[in-house]
Amino acid sequence: MSPTAPRSRALALTVLSAAMLMTVLDGSIVTVAMPAIQRDLGFSPAGLSWTVNAYLLAFGGLLLLAGRLGDLIGRKAVFLAGNAVFTAASFLAAAATGPGVLIAARFLQGVGSAMASAVTLGILVTLFTGAEERAKAIGVFSFTGAAGASIGQVLGGVLTDALSWHWIFFINLPVGLATIAAAIRALPGDRGAGLSGGADVIGAVLVTGGLMLGIYTVVKVEQYGWLAAHTLGLGAASLALLAAFVWRQATARTPLMPLRIFSSRNVSGANLVQILTLSAMFAFQILVALYMQKVLGYGALETGLAMLPAALTIGGVSLFVSARLNTRFGERAVLLAGLALLLAAMGWLTRVPVRADYVTDLLPVMLLIAGGGLVLPALTSLGMSGARADDAGLASGLFNTTQQIGMAFGVAVLSTLAATRTERLLAEGQGQAAALTGGYHLAFATAAALLVAAFTLAFLLLRQPEQDAAARPAARLDPAA
Repeated sequence: MSPTAPRSRALALTVLSAAMLMTVLDGSIVTVAMPAIQRDLGFSPAGLSWTVNAYLLAFGGLLLLAGRLGDLIGRKAVFLAGNAVFTAASFLAAAATGPGVLIAARFLQGVGSAMASAVTLGILVTLFTGAEERAKAIGVFSFTGAAGASIGQVLGGVLTDALSWHWIFFINLPVGLATIAAAIRALPGDRGAGLSGGADVIGAVLVTGGLMLGIYTVVKVEQYGWLAAHTLGLGAASLALLAAFVWRQATARTPLMPLRIFSSRNVSGANLVQILTLSAMFAFQILVALYMQKVLGYGALETGLAMLPAALTIGGVSLFVSARLNTRFGERAVLLAGLALLLAAMGWLTRVPVRADYVTDLLPVMLLIAGGGLVLPALTSLGMSGARADDAGLASGLFNTTQQIGMAFGVAVLSTLAATRTERLLAEGQGQAAALTGGYHLAFATAAALLVAAFTLAFLLLRQPEQDAAARPAARLDPAA
């Protein structure tokens, strides 16, 4: 059976989705187990944050480099190597007996995740070339991401309470090994352009250093503040490294990231829209969970179950609805509709009271957040539509990089705004719960403003891909439908 036969492509999509599931699962499952990890390994409060930050630094910093390496030496090879590194690092994390070992293992997990994730979309769009089948494949892929976030929050609490925090890492071993074994057979082989086609070592050092330093600066904002010398100095250094990288790409004979990729309005516009959208969406996931626990008094498992409808609606829409809508009306129109739903969800959150009722005050938000199931597949299709075949890995790495930037930026900015507003309300004499709620209201209002900016950019910059629009029958609004 050829690698492009329907059954082979279905198996390949399953393999890619399994790798995505591990990455998302690992990101959410650790947060629930952090108190147990701190007690067992003796982490300081500041040191404990590095169980997350070490992963983010490696993951966000290496995505662009890993994506380009996939184009040069073969995406299948990079995907397999990334899964092998991630699986081995998971075993090291599960067996950790001290803070240093766990932090090092988390960094290596980030390296493996970056290698596997950076080339995943590049493999997917080269396997599924038709507009309709690609829309369906991206819908399945997006559903896996939503499922991973949901499963992680619930499974983290169950495993930690029933067994121990070690099992949140042990669970990656069978999934990782099965993914590697299936990928060897299912993914099509590709030779790549060769390192001579873009082995820009200087550019690799500049972009990796700039991204890692920038992410480190953002994740430490809550500790130091935006105007502190630490933040301003490191932020300036990060921007200088990234500016030097851009200059290098414009002048190098074999650039790591050919700047021609930004000549596509859809590639540039989709990545900008993604930064703004995920800044709002990821902050929603974090801040709503904090609101439930700190204001409403929910436990960790109860919080995960309360947020389950949001993950299910996002996953259900991305899996069963988004592909049909994208095929019928076009990704641009579906993206704008999804952003409008997300904006309504954030607007609703700006009015949640101190003593909220879940059914009337929070459940509507969990349903409106289904807009994410429309936004993510449509944005992915648009972001990959303008890339050439030999740049698919780079476009995939870039798209994943802006995801991480958006999530890190959103958490840093909105968490800081919420904390600052809460401190001010406490100083004015308000109670703890009221002050926290007021802080979250400001954060949710800011998230709504980010979504307004995302909607505006999407409307002005993005265009429906011509080949898809030409192949799509004219959409008619049928009252019966």
